[in-house]
Amino acid sequence: MTMVCEVTFDREKLKSEIRATYARVAEQPDGDFHFHRGPGYAASLLGYDRNELAELPDYVTAPFAGVGNPLRVRELPAGATVIDLGSGGGMDCLLAGRRVGREGAVIGYDMTDAMLGKARAGAAETGMRQVRFEKADIGRLPLEDGSVDVAISNGVINLSPEKRQVFAELHRVLRPGGWVQFADIVIETELSEKALNDIELWVG
Repeated sequence: MTMVCEVTFDREKLKSEIRATYARVAEQPDGDFHFHRGPGYAASLLGYDRNELAELPDYVTAPFAGVGNPLRVRELPAGATVIDLGSGGGMDCLLAGRRVGREGAVIGYDMTDAMLGKARAGAAETGMRQVRFEKADIGRLPLEDGSVDVAISNGVINLSPEKRQVFAELHRVLRPGGWVQFADIVIETELSEKALNDIELWVG
């Protein structure tokens, strides 16, 4: 029997804790965190191309903390409009920008200012005018209905306490025939109410 436990903690407090944690990752990617980070990890364990990563600025790849490689799911079409939910330092977006080309567009959404700063600097340094970054909650995307070809995300949806809203937003913004490519953390057992409402476990 499936038991559905209610999330009772302060959701804004959770978002604040997530912003604080990933601001530290952006500024001190070699700091003491319990999750993997960086280009070496991305290449050796997640299948990213080491040479391709080496062409990006270190300050973009160093704070990478994804859990998979959504770009390997399916080739991004040239000229496509792509969004990234929780774009962090911008690594996946810049790689996506190469794939969609100058006629495409990639928009990364994140709620952490320090990460957005790294990502915007990376887009400027690499000259990718088709890639931009905006501050937004992934459950409330500032996009028109049916305006996106592909949505990607990497280890971020699990952090949201509003997953139904996130997927509803994806359904709203994707064009007919559009699709989602994401990597994330999934558990196969039901969490206790105590665990579900422990903010420390949510933050990662």
